[in-house]
Amino acid sequence: MGAWELLLVGVVLVVGLCGVLVPGVPGSWLVWAAVLWWALQDPQPVAWGVLVGATGVLLLSLVVRWALPPRRLRASGATPRMAVYAGAGALLGFFLIPVVGAVPGFMAGIYLHERLRLGRHGEAMAALRTTMRSGGSSVLAELFACLLIAGAWLGAVLWG
Repeated sequence: MGAWELLLVGVVLVVGLCGVLVPGVPGSWLVWAAVLWWALQDPQPVAWGVLVGATGVLLLSLVVRWALPPRRLRASGATPRMAVYAGAGALLGFFLIPVVGAVPGFMAGIYLHERLRLGRHGEAMAALRTTMRSGGSSVLAELFACLLIAGAWLGAVLWG
């Protein structure tokens, strides 16, 4: 597989990661489709392993999201800007504290947004709790699964 094709797969992965944060966009399915396309174009055992792992992680993510409360983020006061802060925090956390840092990074992004908007620690913490209870945990589960898949793909491309 050529460099341009790998770059295109990477772009679709990034669009899928961003799509997780946008209501109505099938972000996780874009991530999975990018990995599927890569595995079909580069039929190596590692590519098929990443595809099987991605499929398993997304199915597990669906089960976890089904068990969590339904998304009512708009009702909690979540804004697109908050989604950007949360997504950036999760991405930074994912790489700064490998893999597990996505969870505190996501929550730190929401907290930072609310702290800048409201100005007080107590109010920002209350807003963070409200957001996580009204669907933020569901978004986090989906985003974390997609970050795992994107990280596995990147590792496979660099490794192999």
